[in-house]
Amino acid sequence: MTFIGNLIWLVFGGIFIALEYFISSLLLMITIIGIPFGLQTLKLGSLALWPFGRSTVYMDHASGTLATIMNVLWLLLGGIWIALSHALIGFIFFLTIIGIPFGKQHFKLASVALTPFGRRISPIA
Repeated sequence: MTFIGNLIWLVFGGIFIALEYFISSLLLMITIIGIPFGLQTLKLGSLALWPFGRSTVYMDHASGTLATIMNVLWLLLGGIWIALSHALIGFIFFLTIIGIPFGKQHFKLASVALTPFGRRISPIA
């Protein structure tokens, strides 16, 4: 079921969301300062490319001060707008019965977009 959900996700817009993340990641990585943020957008892009059957978990060893500072910078420099856009799209999907699984994926992307540092993507067991 996850394979079919991912294929439908890709056909109906997931590929465009992932491409936006990958292009913004490349643009961020042009500068040296933007490399850590570019790595996080790569993480978001890979999750946006194939979201069904995957989740994010907090890494225990990455809960230090640097991850917190980077999450605050991320949030102030644009993460809030990314999260709000995913939340809005997820809400719109939730208005229809058939769109609820896709709305859940957008809410998952919104939570990662708020605090991407200190998280990793893992398959759901």
